[in-house]
Amino acid sequence: MENVRHFPHQQADHDGLTMRAPHDAEAEAMVLCAVMHDAGAYQACAELLDRTDIYLPAHRLIWDTVAGLVAAGTPPHPALVRAEIERQGRLHEVQGGQLIYRLGAEILPASSAPHFAQQVANKARERRFDEHANALKAAIANGADGSELNALVVAFQQDETLRESTGHGPAHLVSTLLDWNSFFATDFGSIQLLLGKLMAPGQQITLVGDGKAGKSLFLQEWMWRMATGQSFLGDKPQEPVRILYLDAENGQEQVQERFLSFGAGPRSMGELRYASFPPVRPLDTPGGGADLMSMVKATQAELVVIDTVSRFISGPENDADTWLSLYRHTLLPLKRDRIASIRLDHRGKDSERGARGSSAKTQDVDHVWELSAEGGGALTLKRTHTRTGIGPDTFNLVRQARRDGDNWAHGGTRHIVMEWDTPDVTPQPGSDAEIIARLDKAGVPLEAGNRRVKEKLAELKIPAGSDKVARIVKARQTRAADVPPQRSPEPLQETFPGNVPRNESRDSKAPAQTFPGNTEGTPGTPPVPPSPPSREGDGEGTPGTDTPHTPHCTVCNHPLHGYRLDRGYTTCLEHDDTPAA
Repeated sequence: MENVRHFPHQQADHDGLTMRAPHDAEAEAMVLCAVMHDAGAYQACAELLDRTDIYLPAHRLIWDTVAGLVAAGTPPHPALVRAEIERQGRLHEVQGGQLIYRLGAEILPASSAPHFAQQVANKARERRFDEHANALKAAIANGADGSELNALVVAFQQDETLRESTGHGPAHLVSTLLDWNSFFATDFGSIQLLLGKLMAPGQQITLVGDGKAGKSLFLQEWMWRMATGQSFLGDKPQEPVRILYLDAENGQEQVQERFLSFGAGPRSMGELRYASFPPVRPLDTPGGGADLMSMVKATQAELVVIDTVSRFISGPENDADTWLSLYRHTLLPLKRDRIASIRLDHRGKDSERGARGSSAKTQDVDHVWELSAEGGGALTLKRTHTRTGIGPDTFNLVRQARRDGDNWAHGGTRHIVMEWDTPDVTPQPGSDAEIIARLDKAGVPLEAGNRRVKEKLAELKIPAGSDKVARIVKARQTRAADVPPQRSPEPLQETFPGNVPRNESRDSKAPAQTFPGNTEGTPGTPPVPPSPPSREGDGEGTPGTDTPHTPHCTVCNHPLHGYRLDRGYTTCLEHDDTPAA
């Protein structure tokens, strides 16, 4: 009997019960024999089971591939299934393609396929009950009380009820009809915005920006902090959100560099699931939508990021049909399941028109945010389109980054809301500034001389010696004579630290790396504006040049000189009835 293959012995627990998850590998194989040859067989089986009912991973991969072919309108065939799996680089998961050839060699009549599909569905139901029982045992072993166990039972029963009512057949179509009682009992007005206040749960937004504005850098930090329950942009921490990030733009070494600079690590990624260059089919096709929804179900994602959207489509960007197909096959299923999404996009040549490509891009999203680099780490995040108007419309941000030798410092990179420090300008009582403020409040003209100021100070009961009065009079008269300088019509132009114009390097060399993952930027500090020419003389006591702003006698209109000018007098000696102190 040496040439007889023996079935492997099943491992058993102490009660003699099998520890192997319930499944029927033979029934799964028979289903695949049918569906790889007949789209009708697939449709019939899909009314009885879904991909999660198939236990063996290799069988599930073949089922998913057939589903993509049928969704794309392509008649299935074992050769096409193998070619598609090979294109995805996953041929090793099906024994190098031998499993496909073996199952495809036998053709099962389409009429027999539902019988085996029902067997697979029955085993899947047993498996779910088995997993539920194991979860209860594990909870009891961990000291769970009666209420916790009851919560597990209730959740399991709800999942089973939902599966039976919406999982297969036409029931999932009518399940989308609104129940008016529960619909109007739901308070949609009390929306808790997601971390950062840029979107609400279930919404779809687009983040647009120039090629080197740092969109991915900003979004990666935002998603990491959201997935780990941290604060962001001044918003308080919230419960972690399960996030699926699809990246076909940034290399893995770049992604690692950025997350380390944020302060992340292998044990501090929270609920973030990151797919680097995933082999999904184009998302503007039925197969691509099916691929993405499979990943969403596998990760139980609540939010999906597509970086960058142009890398995940097959149609022309300028064609409205491309974006309508993207919505129909990918974004609509996400929105229907209340799964939020963010897609990154590049700005077109005309920055005033937003993202490049067809205007149909913005028709399906709830918000469009545009990120602009102002130089020196300053960023502007502005909402240009919105359906709801909920939340702020503009964020003025600062991207901070710090180096540690040749690398970016761990935890040294972050995006924060720009704040302008407001110094305490309350003058000290009795100081020159405080007295000047009180004179201004009392309506004393700026041109008033010593005598008038002294009279007003006596009236206000403000003590001040002659020297102090002279300083105050001179300061107020100088303020009256000054002409306000011309200012740029653009607000906030070079008014905060680090805000520099985005000019190219004078030597035409590529600027150095300024932030993790960014190889272009504008390092440096703001240019110092030229100082105005001095209005005083060359030294102490030297009279200034006679200019149109030199004080003149208020009686004879002759220029004031010498100590009369230096000590703040407003009249010549012969016209002043108050002797100098």
